[in-house]
Parts: sequence; structure tokens; C-alpha cells
Amino acid sequence: MKLPTQTLLSQILHLTQHKHLKQGQTLHAHIIKTGQLSSTYIANTLINLYAKCQHLPQSNLIFQEIQEKDIVSYNTLINAHSQLGCVQNSIFVINLFKLLLSQVGLVPDGHTFPGVCNAACNLLDLFVGQQVHSVAMKIGYCYDVFVGSSLVNMYCKLGVVCDARVVFDRMIERNSVTWASMISGYAMERFVFGALGVFKMMMWEDVGGVNEFVFTSVLSALTSCDDVFVGKQLHCLVVKLGYSLVSSVGNALVTMYVKCGILKDAFMSFELVRDKNSITWTAIITGLVQSGDSEQALSLFSKMQFFKVEFNESTLVAVLNVCSDSGGLELGKQVHGFLVKSGYESKIHLMTTLVGMYAKCCCVGDARKVFDYLQEPDIVLWTSMIGGYIEAEENEYAIDLYCKMQIESVMPNELTMARVLKACSNLVCLDQGKQIHAHTIKFGFGLEVPIGSALLMMYAKCGSLNDGNLVFRRMPNKDVVSWNSMISGLSQNGHGHEALNLFQEMLLENTTPDSVTFVHILNACSHKGLVDGGWFYFKMMSDEYNITPRVEHFSCMVDILTRAGKLYEAKELIETITFDHGLHLWRILLSACRNYRDYELGVYAGEKLMELGSGESSTYVLLSGIYEVLGRREDVERVRKMMKLRGVSKLPGCSWIELKNQIHVFVVGDQLHSKIDHIRVELQALTKQMKDEGYGEHFDVTLMGFEG
Repeated sequence: MKLPTQTLLSQILHLTQHKHLKQGQTLHAHIIKTGQLSSTYIANTLINLYAKCQHLPQSNLIFQEIQEKDIVSYNTLINAHSQLGCVQNSIFVINLFKLLLSQVGLVPDGHTFPGVCNAACNLLDLFVGQQVHSVAMKIGYCYDVFVGSSLVNMYCKLGVVCDARVVFDRMIERNSVTWASMISGYAMERFVFGALGVFKMMMWEDVGGVNEFVFTSVLSALTSCDDVFVGKQLHCLVVKLGYSLVSSVGNALVTMYVKCGILKDAFMSFELVRDKNSITWTAIITGLVQSGDSEQALSLFSKMQFFKVEFNESTLVAVLNVCSDSGGLELGKQVHGFLVKSGYESKIHLMTTLVGMYAKCCCVGDARKVFDYLQEPDIVLWTSMIGGYIEAEENEYAIDLYCKMQIESVMPNELTMARVLKACSNLVCLDQGKQIHAHTIKFGFGLEVPIGSALLMMYAKCGSLNDGNLVFRRMPNKDVVSWNSMISGLSQNGHGHEALNLFQEMLLENTTPDSVTFVHILNACSHKGLVDGGWFYFKMMSDEYNITPRVEHFSCMVDILTRAGKLYEAKELIETITFDHGLHLWRILLSACRNYRDYELGVYAGEKLMELGSGESSTYVLLSGIYEVLGRREDVERVRKMMKLRGVSKLPGCSWIELKNQIHVFVVGDQLHSKIDHIRVELQALTKQMKDEGYGEHFDVTLMGFEG
């Protein structure tokens, strides 16, 4: 039975709105049977039906069967493919648009260009976008509000905000989409003044067009503490215009305060959002993670689970970062289980974060299992795994993994090379470091940061100062890390005066020193015995650069004073420190007291360490030795008993040396080295020679250990 065209159109529209594919297919069969598919109007509505049900192959088939295609036929198919967004669909849209332009009697209209502009965005193809713009200008559709808005949005998403602004300024009529797109474009490029300028213009010209999308766009432009005042003004306007209860605006406010570092206001905004979704929770959890409040972040994550809010990838990344920072291995494993259960195993970004979490929790074995599970890890994951080994102080494995990466022909990036160089630095492997340096040249990396700084650090730690200086002088841009690395290398290798001279050169180059710089400078003063110089730079740090001295700076000053024999000045300095400095400063003083045989002060420092619960065997060994010299046997026994009671044991000494590209590791009491017999013979001969020349007849009893 043949139904009237209007009835058919009404039925197809109803099925399209409710996405009833099966019933639509039944009606389609009826239309074919009755021969009504020849109607272009009916065919177009069927194309739209299948498109809304994401059944594009059938839409394409119907389109091809239409004898007299009109502009609606093309527009329906163009917009259907464009909305799905993948590369294949976007290419189809561009080709279909070209086909449309070749048809006689058919011209694109205002509904054609939005889909084509969206396809150009999906392809990230500026040239195609410019061609589409040219066609719109040629046929006179540039001033259409929908076409203009699409062009503005396209240029903004492609990062060409200046072209977007040209289109925007030439538009006769603008709607809320136009304003939001232009503001969002400036926000994406972090051009705050541009975004605020367009928003102010909108408030003057079209205040009625302000909606939640506009507010979301302008709030996303505010990302630093300098923007908070403006952000609070916008917050007031949001409340005044009644948008404070809209979830997207509430989420934007939370995110804005988080990015600006105002967590108190972020939390208040979070509490006021009625319909909290995963974006809301993720924003506040991320803010807490960034501020270092891991405990509260985990508490909110638990509440999120309690309220059964659906997670997204960003939420899980934030929680894994919490686990990394707080050492929450058990929770991290639970999140890992959730990832597997929820099918997130193929998400490289999540897996990379998971590898980092296990590595920071000192579970590099589990990190490697995750790494090996992925069939084709990307360079970010390789780099993360190498960094994990370095974090866990397993530098040999980091270099081995880099070698495997080379075998599998994976191209490293700058961060990869910087991390491998750090592994060479930690192992003090000069030959290996030079090979990696050669690789950086082979792969075309320059001496910019971070590779330049990593090379400097490697050569400095390996004592190859000439090579380090060559790298330093050839670096095109030196940041404070580069200067610090070179100053550190000079200081640690006994060139204290050269380190101080380089510091003066750094100041002449208008590079502002940081707290690390002054640690290296004070170390240089310590190695050269420059007490007055040490005090000069220690005061310069706070007086001229407003850097508050930390434990490491006081440690350097105590070292300077004790090396110069000013033990009581060092003691007074330690006791003037108002914050908790742990055990390190008293340990330096105790060691100096032994060297200068000031046993009374040594007892004072040693007892301080005992009182603070030192867990290092050297404290008990030195203090017991001092009591031995003073003839206080009861105190010797007391120290030994305390050592046993606290479970403190002497750690075996370990050293290594690199010979002919091979690293030889030696541990006290270890007999496993392949040439141990030859080494023992040489040591016995050396010991005999020392005794024959008069060494070893006198020794300091405080240097002796004892069985704990």
C-alpha cells in the first residue's frame, strides 16, 4: 500500500529522532517495494535516518542511487560524516565537497560549509581550510552567520587565531557560537588579553548572547595567579546572570581556580556544583595533586567511588600521580586492576603513567611487566621506563634498555637522551657517556636544553672538565641548570677558584642564580677553605636574591667551618637553626671532632645524634671510638647496646671502576670477582710495601669498627 509522501516523511523523521534503526529498515524496504525511493525528498530523509543511527555505508548507498541529487542530499551526507570526526570520514567529506563543486546547477549553501570546515579541522589541514574559505568568499557566503562561525572555529582550532580574528571582525552578524569560538581560540593560544578583549566587546554589543559556552571559554583563558582578580570578577558575573548552577560553568570555575593556584576558592566552587561529573572531580583532584596535598586528593577519590561517579582517563592519571607522589603502592595496584577490568590497557597515556607510578614506588619489576605487556610501546613509554630505572638507582638497566631500544630501531627523543646521559653520570661511565654523546650528534640533536645540560653533568661527574667546558661554551642558550652543572663540575673536581670565577661570569650574563647555584658555590668555598668567602656568599643568597637558606646551605657552612677547625662556631650555627634539619649537620660536626681530636665536643654531637635516633652505623662507630679514647668503657657498652637495640648494622662498602668498557664492582667480603686471587696477591704486596715504609704503625682508634 502506497503511503502519502508527507506521511512517509513524518514517519521517517520520527524514527530518526528516536534512532529506531530496525523499524527504519522495515520502512525503507516498504519504500523500495512501492517505488517511492525515486523521490529525492524521501531519499534525503532516509540518508539522514541511517546517518543518525551511525549506519553510514547505507547512507552512502542511498546517496549514490539518487538520480537527481540536490544540495540537501550533499549536505546531509557531508554533515553526517563530518560529525563522526575520524580521518577517513573527514577525507570522504572533502572529496564529496569537491564532487559538489563539479556539479552543474548545484552551489554550496550555508549548511554545507560547517561540515566541510569541521573536516578540515579533523585533518589538521590549514591549506584545505583556506581553500574552503576561498570558495565561501567566491559565492558570497562569508557573511552568513553560520559559515562565518564555522570559519572562525576552524581557524582557531588550527591555531591561526589572527586569520580567525579577520573573519570575526568582518562578520556583520555574530551569534553566541561565534563569540565563544573566538574567545576559545585566544584561550587555546594562552592569549588572555585577546580573550578578555573579545568578551568585553561582547558585553557591549551582544550581552544577550552571553551563555554557558561563552563563560566556559573565557574562564579557560585564565591560567595564572595574575589572572585571579579577573577570574573573581567573572565569577561574580556568572552568579549575577544565573549560570552558577550550570555544571559546565561550575567545572570551568573549579579548573580556573586550580590553574591559578587558589585551592581554597577551587574547593568552595567544587562544593557549590550541584551535578558534579567526572570533569568536576578530576579538576579538584588534579589541583590537590599539584599542590602536594595527596591525602585529601585520595580522600576525594574515595568519595568519588562512593558516589559512583564514572571515571575518565584524566581522573585515573591524576590518581596514579597521587600514588606516585605519596608512595601509595597498594592503591596504585588497585587502580591498575581497575584499568584492566575497564579495558584501558591499550591507552598508552595511562600505561605510561602507570609505569611511572610503579617506578617511583620502587617497583621497577612491576613497571617493566607493564612495559613488556604492551606490544608496541611508544617513545614516551620507553623514556618513562628508562627514567624509572634511574629513579630506582638501577642505572645499568636503564642503559641496557636504551641498547634494546636501538636494536628495535626506536628513534629516541631529547628527553630519552638526557635520561640515558644521567644514567651514565650516576655510574661515572665516561666511555659510555661519550658514546651516547656521539648518538646525540648522529640523531641530529643539538646542545640545547635538556641535552646540553645532561652532557655537562655527565662530563663534570666523570671529571672530564675539558670536554664539559667545550660543551658549555658551544651551548647556544645557557639556562641556570647549565651554569649550575659547570660550576658543580669545577667545584667537585678541586677547581674552586675557577668555579667562583664562573659564578661571576654567570652574573655578568644576567642569569639569576637559584638555591642550587649557591650550594655549589659554598661547596667551592669549602674545598678551598674560604671561610670569609663562604659567609659572603651565604649572606648574598638572602640579601641580594631573597633565597631562604635551606638544610643543604647550612650543611655547606658547617662543612666550611669544621674544615677550618672552627668547631664551636659550627656548633653555634647549628643551634641557631629554627627549622628541623634532621641529623646531617650533627654528623658533619661529629666527623670533624674526630679529625681534630676534640673528643668532648664529639661526645656532645654524638649524643645529639643518638637522641635524634640516628640509623646510620657510622654514628655509633665514631661515638663508641671516642668513648674508647676517653676510657669510658660503660659508655662504649651503652652505645653498642643501643646500636643492637635499634637494629642498626654496618652496611658493606661498595666501589666500582670502569676498565675497557667493563664495569668491575667490589663489595666488602665479596669473593666472586673472577680475578680475586690476583687482586689479593697485589693487595698483600702493597700492604707489605706500606709497612716497610713505616705506614700503619699508628692509627686512630675511632677509625676502627666493631661487630654489632
